Amino acid sequence: MTETTVGVGGAAEGTDMVLNIGPQHPSTHGVLRLRLVLDGERIRSAEPIVGYMHRGAEKLFEARDYRQIIMLANRHDWLSAFSNELGVVLAVERMLGMEVPERAVWTRTLLAELNRVLNHLMFLGSYPLELGGITPIFYAFTEREELQHVMEEVSGGRMHYMFNRVGGLKEDLPNGWTGRARAAVAGVRARMGRIDDLVLGNEIFRGRTRGVGVLSRQDVHAFGVSGPIARASGVDFDLRRDEPYLAYGELSDELRVVTRGEGDCLARFEVLLEQTHVALDLADACLDRLAELPPGPVNQRLPKVLKAPEGHTYAWTENPLGLNGYYLVSKGEKTPYRLKLRSASFNNIQALTVLLPGTLVADMVAILGSMFFVVGDVDK
Repeated sequence: MTETTVGVGGAAEGTDMVLNIGPQHPSTHGVLRLRLVLDGERIRSAEPIVGYMHRGAEKLFEARDYRQIIMLANRHDWLSAFSNELGVVLAVERMLGMEVPERAVWTRTLLAELNRVLNHLMFLGSYPLELGGITPIFYAFTEREELQHVMEEVSGGRMHYMFNRVGGLKEDLPNGWTGRARAAVAGVRARMGRIDDLVLGNEIFRGRTRGVGVLSRQDVHAFGVSGPIARASGVDFDLRRDEPYLAYGELSDELRVVTRGEGDCLARFEVLLEQTHVALDLADACLDRLAELPPGPVNQRLPKVLKAPEGHTYAWTENPLGLNGYYLVSKGEKTPYRLKLRSASFNNIQALTVLLPGTLVADMVAILGSMFFVVGDVDK
């Protein structure tokens, strides 16, 4: 609603301004639209409007068999492709009551953590860029390339790996791959200090982020916010520790859950940065365990036509950006009757309705960038 007050003589005129940020604004990650109501330089209300990228993946799940839906699920968060595949195959395997070979379990855990590092490095480089610092993104992409090489070697894909299969993995690791992966992890860890020093040691970055965009624990719970954003507000929850899946139950010594209490933009960045170090430690632990395992299969033999029994199940994973859930309903056919996807970014973005009001327009980009979202994960 717009209100205008007109007076006589020295009386002023006051009008709220409605401002659309997006859907093609350079400050957004993809095509998200924000409808802001401004009072001068201060935001009075904010409404995230989604749907510009909607591709109907959940409806397409119903027309694809259990091998084909992996490809659809792979793509919604294009920075977390391996983790996206993982949730689907875990749900289908649970429906089938299928046990996965131990070698596949540890390899999946390793690749999930490497994918987590790749995801976090993108935001560790792009967030300072949105605040005017161009150098960190070059460092972040240098480290990403080193890990991309080993991920591409094992799967054949740079972004959409398509390496998970119902019952395990597409194939075993190439000869000598674990040594090259270990060298890549060590190289990235040795150079992560550059990002720490360059960004966290920058007084301009700290001035733009400290105390800005504070998200309370109550709002985290109210909106179902998860992942690094929730943990930056003091919510000590990580599915890998609290409801272990894959091999995380055996990695309790390396699995440190990083939290902060401030809930501001700086805290969210610090959690993301520290989580990257934890993911590298977990990757090393997985490589150590794989070196001890004897050679063996990495998948189960499946029938030519794969059908899940009638019933329903729910599987969830701790994706790089937060909790991903997969509610699978089967009628005993070769395609899902229904597959509902609960993506992390969708819930996280809704918190902008309470996060942006009261802040300055100049801080809007800093807050938006610190939410670490992928629009495909919102619009799936």
